[in-house]
Amino acid sequence: MNTITIGGKAGDGIKAAGKLFANILSELGYYVFVLDDYPSLITGGHNFNKISFDKKPIFSHYKETDVLVALDKKAIDRHKKELKKNGIIIYDSNSINLYGKNTIGVPAQDFVKEISGIKIMRNVALLGVLSYVVGIDFDVVKKVLKKIYPKAADKNIAIAEKGYNFAKGKVKQILKLKRVGKPKELMTGNTAIAYGAVKSGLDNYIAYPMTPATSILHYLAKNADKFGIKVIHPENEISVINMALGSAYAGAKTMIGTSGGGFALMNEALSLAGMSETPIVIAEIQRPGPSTGVPTYTSQADLNFVLNAGHGEFPKIVVAPGTNEQAFYKSAEALYLAWKYQVPVIILGDKHLSESLRTIEINDKRAKKAKGKFSKGGLNYKRYTLTKDGISPIAFPGMKNTVVKSSSYEHDEFGITTEEPKQIKAMQEKRMRKIKLMEKEIEKLESVKVYGKGKKVIVTWGSSIGAVLETAKYLKNVKIVQILYMLPFPKKSVEKHLKGAKKIVCVEANATGQLANLIKLHTGIGIKNKILKYDSREFEPIELLKELKRWLK
Repeated sequence: MNTITIGGKAGDGIKAAGKLFANILSELGYYVFVLDDYPSLITGGHNFNKISFDKKPIFSHYKETDVLVALDKKAIDRHKKELKKNGIIIYDSNSINLYGKNTIGVPAQDFVKEISGIKIMRNVALLGVLSYVVGIDFDVVKKVLKKIYPKAADKNIAIAEKGYNFAKGKVKQILKLKRVGKPKELMTGNTAIAYGAVKSGLDNYIAYPMTPATSILHYLAKNADKFGIKVIHPENEISVINMALGSAYAGAKTMIGTSGGGFALMNEALSLAGMSETPIVIAEIQRPGPSTGVPTYTSQADLNFVLNAGHGEFPKIVVAPGTNEQAFYKSAEALYLAWKYQVPVIILGDKHLSESLRTIEINDKRAKKAKGKFSKGGLNYKRYTLTKDGISPIAFPGMKNTVVKSSSYEHDEFGITTEEPKQIKAMQEKRMRKIKLMEKEIEKLESVKVYGKGKKVIVTWGSSIGAVLETAKYLKNVKIVQILYMLPFPKKSVEKHLKGAKKIVCVEANATGQLANLIKLHTGIGIKNKILKYDSREFEPIELLKELKRWLK
C-alpha cells in the first residue's frame, strides 16, 4: 500500500490533480482511495488530496506518505511530518525555496509559460514529475490526460511531458508501477447514490446546494439528458421537499438531497409525507453540527435526529451505506422501498463517504427497480383503502374518471378530512401495519454485513467501516459487524452476530455513541467499549489500529 499527498491552496487545482492521478493508477489496474480535504473557503486555505492505492481492494486513505506534491509552502509545513523514511517532496521551485535531501524542485510555472498555458496547469507539470518518480510509463499519463481533458489535451500533455522529461536523469525512481490488472472504475459515494437511484427508475431529482450533498445535484444535472430525468434547483430546502412531494403525488419517482441543516427545515413536510403516504427518498449527507458547524468535514452525529425526525408517528426507513458499492445498491433499494411501502426513506450518508473517490465494482443490473401497488383508478377510487398489509393501491392525477386526494389532515379512505375517533384509529393502524412487512423485508435484504470471524467484535456503521476494514488487515480472529439499516432496526441479525462475543467495541464518528445506544435500545446489549471520533475528521487506519489493539487486548 502506498500514498501520495497533493497539497496547496484553493484555486491550485488540488482536487483536479488528485482525480487525474487516481485515474492514472486506475488505468494500471490499481485499487484507489482518494481523500478530498478542503476548508469552507472559495479561495485560499489549505486543500489536500491523499491518494492511497494497492493491488488489493482498499477502503480508506492512509496518512503516511511516500511522495508529497506541494504547490505552496503550507503543504510542506503541514505534511512533511507524514513522509515515510525515504519519502520525497516534489515542489514548485518558482514559488517555493526549498533545498535538502529527497526534495525535487520543479520550475513548473516556467513549463506552463513555455506552452502558453494558464497558471493552474502547473499541477500537471508536477504530476509529470510524480509519474516518473513512481515509475509510470508516460504513454499511460498521455492516455488519461486525453480522456480527462479532451478539449485541452495537447497543452496538458505537453506540460506533463516537460515535467516527466525534467525528472529523467535527475531523480531516482522510488517505485516501478506497472500494469497490475484491467482498468478500474472510480466513483464518489455521492455519484454512487445518484447512479443507484437512476438505475432504480428515478424520474426527478430536486435539491438546493448544501455541502456535502451538492455533488449529487451537479452530477445528475450534468447527466440529466443522458439519464432521461429532470433536475430542479429551487430557492430553498423547504421548497425542495414540498416540490418533491408534488412530484411524487403526480407519479414521478423522486429523490432529494441535503445535509443536517437543510433536513431540519424539511421536518414538517417529512411528516406530510408520512400522513399522505407519499413515497419519497431523501439523501441526508452528514456534516458536523450543530448549526453551520464545520461545513466541509465529516460526522456521524445525525443518526438520532434522522431516526426521530418528523412529528407524530408514521413509518419510515433509514438506511446508512458505508462503502461506495453500498451507496449504489442501497440508494436503489431506497427508491424501491419508498414506492413499495409508500413511505419516506432516508439515505444517511456522510462527507467522508460522499466525497471520497474510490475504486468501485458494481453490477448495475442488480439494482432493485422501484415498483408500487398501482391502481387503475375509477369513479370510486379510494386513495387510502384500508388493506390487510396497510398499503393502499396508488393512482395518479390525470387518470381517466379518477380523483386522487392527498391530505395533510387525518382522513378517511377517500382522503376526506375526518375527526372521528374510529376512523382516526383505523387509518393510523393501517399505516403502522406496514412496519411489520418492512421489518421482514429488511431482514431479507443485506441489513447487516459481517466480515471475518472471532469472539472479539467491532461494530460500526457508515463510512467508518472503511478504516475498520483496513485495520482488519493487521488483526486476527476479529469479527466486524456493520449495521446498514437503522430503521426498522434489524434486531434479529444484530443479536445473532453479537451473541456470545467476549468483547465488543463500537467505532463511530460522534461524541455520544449513537449506534451503541441504538443497539442497547433494541437488543438490550450494552457496549461499554467505544472508540468515538468527533473532531470533524475521518478515522485513519493506523491511528484507529492503535486504539483497537488497546481495547481488544
